[in-house]
Amino acid sequence: MPGLPHSTRSSGAPGNWLARWLAACADLEDLFAHHHLLDATIEEVDGRRIRVGDRWLIDFASCNYLGLDLDREVIEAIPAYLDRWGTHPSWSRMLGSPALYRQIETRLTDLLGAGDTLLLPTLTHIHASVIPVLASDGTIFVDARAHKTIWDGCLAARAHGATVVRYAHDDPEALERLLRRHTATPRLVCMDGINSMTGNPPQLAAFAALARASDALLYVDDAHGFGVVGERSREETSPYGRRGNGVVRHLGEGYDQLVLTGGFSKAYSSLLAFVACPPELKRLLKITAPPYLYSGPSPVASLASALVGLQVSETRGDELRAVLWARTRRVLDHLEKLGAFTLNRSGFPIVEVPLADAGDLARAGRFLLERGIYVTLPSTRGCPARRSASASS
Repeated sequence: MPGLPHSTRSSGAPGNWLARWLAACADLEDLFAHHHLLDATIEEVDGRRIRVGDRWLIDFASCNYLGLDLDREVIEAIPAYLDRWGTHPSWSRMLGSPALYRQIETRLTDLLGAGDTLLLPTLTHIHASVIPVLASDGTIFVDARAHKTIWDGCLAARAHGATVVRYAHDDPEALERLLRRHTATPRLVCMDGINSMTGNPPQLAAFAALARASDALLYVDDAHGFGVVGERSREETSPYGRRGNGVVRHLGEGYDQLVLTGGFSKAYSSLLAFVACPPELKRLLKITAPPYLYSGPSPVASLASALVGLQVSETRGDELRAVLWARTRRVLDHLEKLGAFTLNRSGFPIVEVPLADAGDLARAGRFLLERGIYVTLPSTRGCPARRSASASS
């Protein structure tokens, strides 16, 4: 994939803002120039094969965990919703909220076993609007490897007066020391549920107990756990548990002083996300979260696919999760036979393969591309430990 033309990169007088900005981002331009799996245009889809240009590739880069994006039951149900509601709600949720939202929130609250839920378009919206509300002018303690969108929400909160403190990844003892040192309230602890890079869960019980003992609120982003992992039981069809009701239920925790956020995009292939919280907080967020007041809502097709997807998950979701587990286990077992290292110790369907030499990332991408395999190349500039090839099973 070519970078920007040289004349564009170097043109402009010394005062040209674009030239200065491009010079500052030269390393990112180099990344795009040499990593041919970045910013690709997908021209066509055929099952789990995608066409980029004139080349068909096997897709290991998408996050449609349950395969509902191509599920005939879901697809065939959507036109009836479009006939009734049109393509897109015409109001912000504050002004007019289609009954579909209430139906989804009711089913979702019951599934999660939470006090209540509030739907917004994306988790990026949620982190940017909810974290500042919860933190106020207090202290945020954020996991060093938390997703970038969580960090962005924390920075927004800092602009409103909060103090942001980083603690070592998945280290309750490190967090405990910081909680003793930073006492300004309210106190908010932000972390991932199922980690988006390693596929591993956090020590949730330890963090939840610490938050409760320290009068802090635990804020968990379970984008990759919701819909995949769920409550454990003797009747489960795989180690992922049953019902796909998220990492809190999977690890046997409750919602006391814990706010769970998650999205429908990974398992349900829908543009929709949620906050699971007490009803009192839901009422507060309706008047303080800008996406609820001002943002355009999710399209009707996404609301419909979320609602129908929840129904599918209830009737045959555990079968889909069992297939996902078996396929992930096959990948992990093969990596072990090859002697390839992966950070995944959970068996959940995110498999990261770190490279011994970060400089090999572009070459590894070309190697896979030439063999018809499309994967994510999550390079982090200046952070060799995070340079890897990863795939969703």
